[in-house]
Amino acid sequence: MSHAFMLVSTGAGAGLTTVSLGMVRALDRLGIHTGFYKPVAQLHDGDHGPERSTQLIEHITGIQAPRPISLRRATSMLGAGTDDLLMEEVVAQFRQCARHADIVIIEGLVADGHAGYATRLNAAIARALDAEVILVGKPEADLDDYIDIAANAFGDANGTALIGTILNKLGAPVEGNPAMQADTLQSPEDAAIQDATNKLCVAMSGKPFHFIGGIPWQTPLIALRMVDIAEYLGAEILQAGELQHRRVQRIEVCARTVANTLSVYQPHTLLIFPGDRDDVFIAACMSAMNGVPLAGILLTGDMNPNPRIMALCAQALQTGIPVLKVRSSSYQTAARLAQMPTEVAADDYELIDQAMDHVADHLDADWLKARCAIERTPRLSPAAFRYQLIQQAVQASRRIVLPEGDEPRTVMAAWQCAQRKIAHCILLGDPDKIHQVATSQGIELDKGISIINPEEVRQRYIEPMVALRQHKGLNAQMAEDQLQDTVVLGTMMLALDEVDGLVSGALHTTANTVRPAFQLIGTRENAKLVSSIFFMCLPDEVVVYGDCAINPEPNAEELADIATQSADSARRFGLEPRVAMISYSTGESGTGSDVEKVRDATALVRLLRPDLVVDGPLQYDAASVASVGRSKAPKSKVAGKANVFIFPDLNTGNTTYKAVQRSAHVVSIGPMLQGLRKPVNDLSRGANVEDIVYTIALTAIQAG
Repeated sequence: MSHAFMLVSTGAGAGLTTVSLGMVRALDRLGIHTGFYKPVAQLHDGDHGPERSTQLIEHITGIQAPRPISLRRATSMLGAGTDDLLMEEVVAQFRQCARHADIVIIEGLVADGHAGYATRLNAAIARALDAEVILVGKPEADLDDYIDIAANAFGDANGTALIGTILNKLGAPVEGNPAMQADTLQSPEDAAIQDATNKLCVAMSGKPFHFIGGIPWQTPLIALRMVDIAEYLGAEILQAGELQHRRVQRIEVCARTVANTLSVYQPHTLLIFPGDRDDVFIAACMSAMNGVPLAGILLTGDMNPNPRIMALCAQALQTGIPVLKVRSSSYQTAARLAQMPTEVAADDYELIDQAMDHVADHLDADWLKARCAIERTPRLSPAAFRYQLIQQAVQASRRIVLPEGDEPRTVMAAWQCAQRKIAHCILLGDPDKIHQVATSQGIELDKGISIINPEEVRQRYIEPMVALRQHKGLNAQMAEDQLQDTVVLGTMMLALDEVDGLVSGALHTTANTVRPAFQLIGTRENAKLVSSIFFMCLPDEVVVYGDCAINPEPNAEELADIATQSADSARRFGLEPRVAMISYSTGESGTGSDVEKVRDATALVRLLRPDLVVDGPLQYDAASVASVGRSKAPKSKVAGKANVFIFPDLNTGNTTYKAVQRSAHVVSIGPMLQGLRKPVNDLSRGANVEDIVYTIALTAIQAG
């Protein structure tokens, strides 16, 4: 996937959208082809149309971004425990915008009062997309605490995903003094504010994450248009003028005489006064005639100016000054405006464009360019793996036979596979019983699923089976007896190319599933043995464990074969293999027959497959933890970043996979068998429906 930067905020009011868009502008200036993605829509107060970040980026830059998932739907899926499906959808959308981009900017959710799931969602999205996190904050007393919390939320065993911080709104008015309040011009950046800003920037520079930039506050960049104020107040428009273009940087309530208000007639000022103050109205129009670009006139008390005054000022009004009217008093109107949100309107493209330039001007462009050029060790997240798995299976479009056709979990899995077009499933069993099982689960089996009654087809497999096993003394009666087992029947269908793969094990043991495959399918010509792997869906990435199910005591040559098979399987399913040959010793530090076997197997893999990145012997922690790998094997290309773990024997492999699976609550997909001429895969008897669906997908891809 493309390199991804995910921007998340310390809380509401940090200006996350503006900084995210400004980051896109900064990368564009560097000539980096950039995409944009807002995974979950978070509508602002007053928003009625599409999610604003996506709308703005498309209008201003032409970047096509996927439609975000609604916040309600996302939180509903989290609450229902279907996080995995949500993250698969996020990965699917990310792939759309990453297809033609070198870097993708991801805008996270703001943890405000309307998004209690924000931190959890942001962390899950960052892991699913293997994104590097940049924290966007604003000057506040507990900023240090926010950053420490974020570092923990986005951390992992191999270091932190939080790579940098950006401070926005440096020198902004303190809380409680909104920019749009009566009798106030923008706050001056006096020495005290500048000194506090400098100290804050120095403090950020001392953090273990790069300080990417400080964005100074500029009141003109939040100057709302008169049309925004008219909409907010529900004002009547007496004179439109340049309603769409004039901006308000200052508000003045004109309650004094004209002589005492002469100083208020300044550019970009909104004048508020009762509609019967003809003197103030005339003074405002005279200032407009003198070239002062007032923002507008807001008449209060539900009173219109005298018609003769309007006629007298007609020429002044033609300069474009907007005139609005409201029912409330001047005091009430000013108080309402003081509480007006300063967020820029979704269609105010001109101001957003200026804000993007302002942000880009204050980011560390050299650091961004260098960071984008870093070759990262890719990690395939569980969500990305599952999404990729399903997509490849859909593309393969294979026929998978399920011998346990009337088993409820298997029936539901077949139905889900049909709905998602993962594979064409063939259920073996009594059709009446299978349909009864389906009905009891509230589903109806359609044309995407085939049902074969073993009683009606068994006889035609006797002769082919005898032909395959006659060298072992199999006769017709023995073949008929063995074909009573639907696993054997399904394996014969696979041997005769009537199906492309087989999945069993929800009711049968591993031996019952695998033995017919050994007897009737056999191994590939280039495989020395049949082995197995598990895809372990760790919190941050998917890794491969092999062999954890088939071979009790492989010798060095067999262990090398398991390693090459596992590496090839990993590559087929989207991982670039970095193979660790696991032992109780790392490098040359240990001796003994067990560690020597691993050492010899590693040498064989390097000799037979120089294209593979492999190292061993390595202890598990040296292979998986970056800091331990650097300490114990500093020259290794695998230590600390392995994603294919080859265990020295079945005792070690099976124990390790079950310990990790149960203790860390890790989803494991498998075992997937390797080395057979045609794909047969075993299920755990405790498998749930999702496990069966993914195993069917694995099998379809193997068949492809």
